[in-house]
Amino acid sequence: MKSSVGGLPIQGIRLGAVKAPVYRNKDRDDLLLMAFDEGAVGAAVTTTNQFCAAPVHVLRAHLDSTPHVRFWLLNAGNANAGTGEAGMDACNQTIAELAANAGVTKDSIWPFSTGVIGEPLPVESICHALPRAIEALNGSVEHWERASRAIMTTDTHPKLRHIQCEIQGKTVTLTGMAKGSGMIHPNMATMFGLIASDVVMSAECLQSILAGSVNHSFNCVTVDGDTSTNDACALVATQTAGHRLIDDPQSPDAEQFARALSDLCDDLAEMLARDGEGATKFVRVICEEALNDSDAHTIANTVALSPLVKTALAASDPNWGRIVAAVGRAPVSEIAIERVNVWINDVQIVQNGGRHPQYTEEAGQAAMNPPEIDIRIAMGAGSGYCRVMTCDLTKEYVRINAEYRT
Repeated sequence: MKSSVGGLPIQGIRLGAVKAPVYRNKDRDDLLLMAFDEGAVGAAVTTTNQFCAAPVHVLRAHLDSTPHVRFWLLNAGNANAGTGEAGMDACNQTIAELAANAGVTKDSIWPFSTGVIGEPLPVESICHALPRAIEALNGSVEHWERASRAIMTTDTHPKLRHIQCEIQGKTVTLTGMAKGSGMIHPNMATMFGLIASDVVMSAECLQSILAGSVNHSFNCVTVDGDTSTNDACALVATQTAGHRLIDDPQSPDAEQFARALSDLCDDLAEMLARDGEGATKFVRVICEEALNDSDAHTIANTVALSPLVKTALAASDPNWGRIVAAVGRAPVSEIAIERVNVWINDVQIVQNGGRHPQYTEEAGQAAMNPPEIDIRIAMGAGSGYCRVMTCDLTKEYVRINAEYRT
């Protein structure tokens, strides 16, 4: 199943994007409010970075307090990370203001922030913008599109997709948007994955399915090896699709929903890799025949993360020694080098641990030239499999990040 570009309306959800401003001197929306009708439940997976931002702490606390969610409050341009107790106070002030304006409990509001670390959150600007965001709330496709732009930072384009599946004879819709371009690495990254569905599902089941989907999608993307302080993937279910409650994650109905969610997450994650800061190539690193899936992930991720591999990709240089060197240093228990085979697209470069006897530099060059490349590594050790999505590392990446605050 493949998701489609753009969003579809979800019953019970409205969105309002406005300029607070959080981004100074920029004529763009940078504050997003997503409102959910009463009865909606949510699930979330957040960064493993121990220096996580104030909104991540608050989101976790609110999710622990109640699965019921009425609002997501998102700002771009300021991470509210590295801001200590003042940052926690600032986050809670914006939530209290929204709760008072909307007549909901504070723990039914989930905050999200992205942008520069270490700067005070502009609380006054956000609070003054909240009435305008509430007034702007609408569930249309156009508002989904505007929302997907409001959460962008260094992204070059919005990332918005949808998918549908059939459950108990009812059509279930999922619409998701993501943001992220740099500071992207497994165990979440500088990204938001924000997904909404009308599925009728318990919060516990929703959380279980989301965690599984994230592991092979957003946690299988790396751009530069940096894991952010702020990232989160959140999922809300409005309970409006009209089918019976799903509360068993192993049930056929849950598995049907999980397949749709996984496909949507995969496609959004691919969009993150394709939009890597300064990227000119999209790359899949596929490790198969590893001892187990964990080893496959470790090996694929080591190759995908290697700056030497990534700069060779930027230059379209078939320097396959960098690939096997990265395989060899992957922190797994044992590698039988004599069983390893490697391909770049359809060209086999390594056979049984050495250069393939028919390999030529010309064939390798032709395989490295396209903007989309598969590096496939067969370990000959078992049935473990993983695919990691990445991109090349270019001079433009250095420029973007060197000038990020200027």
